Amino acid sequence: MDWQTPEDTVPSAFITEANARSILGKPPATGAWREGDPAGNRQFVSLGPMALERGGELPSVHVAYETFGTLDTARSNAILIVHALTGDSHVSGGPGPGHPTAGWWSGLVGPGKAIDTDTWFVVAPNMLGGCQGTTGPSSTAPDGNQWASRFPFVTIRDQVAVQLALTDALGIDRWAAVVGGSMGGMQSLEWAVGYPERLDRVAVLAAPAISNADQIATNSVQLEAVRMDPSFAEGNYYDAADGDGPHRGLALARRMALLNYRSPTELNDRFERSWQSGLSPLGGGGRYAVESYLDYHGNKFTRRFDANTYITLVEAMNSHDVGRGRGGTAAALSRVTAKALILGIDSDRLFPVPEQEFIAAHTPGNIDGTRPHVITSPFGHDGFLIEDHLVGAQVTRLLQT
Repeated sequence: MDWQTPEDTVPSAFITEANARSILGKPPATGAWREGDPAGNRQFVSLGPMALERGGELPSVHVAYETFGTLDTARSNAILIVHALTGDSHVSGGPGPGHPTAGWWSGLVGPGKAIDTDTWFVVAPNMLGGCQGTTGPSSTAPDGNQWASRFPFVTIRDQVAVQLALTDALGIDRWAAVVGGSMGGMQSLEWAVGYPERLDRVAVLAAPAISNADQIATNSVQLEAVRMDPSFAEGNYYDAADGDGPHRGLALARRMALLNYRSPTELNDRFERSWQSGLSPLGGGGRYAVESYLDYHGNKFTRRFDANTYITLVEAMNSHDVGRGRGGTAAALSRVTAKALILGIDSDRLFPVPEQEFIAAHTPGNIDGTRPHVITSPFGHDGFLIEDHLVGAQVTRLLQT
């Protein structure tokens, strides 16, 4: 699922110079949040140096996060929500300064909703390597320049290690639940396997236990699309003039990804062979509507994301394997002690249901026995973001166990 464009959602009083350029059709070189931009609802914590799984360390890690609700005196009502590849900490709420788009899960998180912030205290961090305030390629390195392509390789486990450090910094001993979908589902599963003593419940939504060769191959083509853009300049584009960033490559990668995020049924039913102009497709001079749809989302994406970040996070997804160094995936899953919701989507072609069936069959605390809960949706993988009622009912069920 994607967000609305900034020009559709941001009141004129909140339009930054960068957004104004976007509205005029010329996006900045990067859509990353930069130091000096409005903080919005973000809070920040510095965690110091962080060692990385594959060697080396980041000399300093800063985490941007948002909170919703109130932490109780026993610190027992905290829920960690971890976002997907192109999400961020703005889980719920409207657009405003620092947040050009509305929260990506506003239908599930808030007063009276599935994750009821009148009951629960929600913490939503931007992940390590992201581009919305947590240390990543667009952040300033010790030499005063952006990390850019020098940013080190990070894994899902590195990202969860940073979330664990944030947990300690917030004084939370144990999460009531860790909830995530897609890439966030990889992280929530890593939490349950790697730190079983630190959470009571876990929701793994539309995610696998391991990134397989087919998924890695698909990702590799997207990354090559970014790198082949001449304006990518080997990752050193942050000081480029507006309009000179690697927008074409990043937009193409997004269009490729969107084909896996949505189901063929949805695209066929929605667009069929409709033609956008009055000209015949046999005569040329126009475009199929589905082509324009992909272009729209690809071009919109460049206004809120960063090319180096996309590479960093996709490579982190490729690293995902809960069984690495733990005797294999089945052995790793047997370590889970949290009550677990494993949710799949019947039309998901990115992480299809057999992926969740494997997790469910080997996770002792699965609240559905040895099977995942599978929702029926025409929206494919993006169903975990779109189907608020179906997904929300299952998350509520988990929180009530």
